[in-house]
Amino acid sequence: MNVLTAFITGVTRLNDFVGRWLALLVFVMFVLLIGEVGFRYLLNAPTSWTNELTQMLFGVYAVMSGGYILAHKGHVNVDLLHSHLSPRKRALMDIATSLLFFIFTLALLWFGIDMARESMASWETSYSAWNPPIWPVKLAIPVGTGLLVLQGLAKLLEDIAIAFNLDYYRPVSDTSEGEQS
Repeated sequence: MNVLTAFITGVTRLNDFVGRWLALLVFVMFVLLIGEVGFRYLLNAPTSWTNELTQMLFGVYAVMSGGYILAHKGHVNVDLLHSHLSPRKRALMDIATSLLFFIFTLALLWFGIDMARESMASWETSYSAWNPPIWPVKLAIPVGTGLLVLQGLAKLLEDIAIAFNLDYYRPVSDTSEGEQS
């Protein structure tokens, strides 16, 4: 296995690992919200922290799952032309549009790092009645964006290999019988 294939495989495995663990946050949020409903309506004792904690967990879940979703081709896209192209032409189109992806994600990474750094420097809290620290949530923004950028780079390397028929990457199940470029 060469370096590029190892990079693509490693990044995809990392995002898969992170995404599978993040999926468990859905159950945590579910239990928190069901518990809040029980406390509020059955015991007439609402909590001051459940909704805020659930929102913070959902924020982490949302920003950290981008790499996993990209690795599993789960992002929404307009498929008017893309699905009718051969794998090679799809890869060429993806290479051309990857510039927009990297402009957006690298800007998000840059500003996310700055925002997280400021939040961590002041040990920022939410200033609510519960007042939890929110710097860990803000730190998740550049970490999740970094994972998304790495997965985008892995996808770009895959697309280059497919578009130019390079031997460092062979897609497992992306080719259909009889398709030619």
